[in-house]
Amino acid sequence: MRTSDTVRRPPYRQFPTALRFSVRDQTRNRLAGLLLVLFVPAWYLLMDAMAGSEVLEFRLYATGEVLQVDGGRLTLITAGLNCVTMIAGFVVFDAVRKALLFDRRLVFAGYGQAVLVGAKTLAVVVVAAAIALYTALAVLFLWRPSVGGWFAVLAGFTVIALTYGALGLLLGVLVKRDLEGFFLIIMGGLMDTFLQNPLGNPLANEPVLRWFPSFGPMQFAAGGAFGDAVLWGHLGLGLLWAGAFSAVGLVVFWIRTRSRNHAR
Repeated sequence: MRTSDTVRRPPYRQFPTALRFSVRDQTRNRLAGLLLVLFVPAWYLLMDAMAGSEVLEFRLYATGEVLQVDGGRLTLITAGLNCVTMIAGFVVFDAVRKALLFDRRLVFAGYGQAVLVGAKTLAVVVVAAAIALYTALAVLFLWRPSVGGWFAVLAGFTVIALTYGALGLLLGVLVKRDLEGFFLIIMGGLMDTFLQNPLGNPLANEPVLRWFPSFGPMQFAAGGAFGDAVLWGHLGLGLLWAGAFSAVGLVVFWIRTRSRNHAR
């Protein structure tokens, strides 16, 4: 199908094509696929061996309750969050950065910016959900929480995947070099997730961590897995981070793909 035929279509007929290409761009990264399939189980095994079964205190800020939790199982949650942040952020950043020039050409040729924005957003949601599902399933080889607890972990993984996928989108249209984006995603994800675990961070139960993107998903996952608490407000807090990163990234994308002819 020729591009000239596609851009003449109305937006509702352009969207499936734009979505297909956006999902394809984000799923063709072989390194990210290997990281997902091989790195996630290996990371779980390593963290589980290092953590042991020490009993830790974990504070639920929504209820004020301090839970006595197995340190190894809590570390599996933070390890999963860490895997999701790096892989989702890396996949989206790499795809958006490589496709930016082509997206700009599509807009210059008459493709609707709103169509591309919608396709990018939905593609991030699809890819993030798939990464989170695999990471949550992999944890079952080492730990079998209750059904409700597992779904809480899955929800937390999904929200943090959306957050760092949105961050990858923002960095993909903002930074000038690959190294800058990869460094920000990797170091940001490491600091963000592991500071939430009291096993390695004595300040993990301090209020300052409320300002970190992984705070809400971590609270929701731990509350559901260890305390039978459904903390929807904290899950919503994670979605606010995802929405904020997405909004800024899509605005920058809109500006960078704006047609000069349309602007005049």
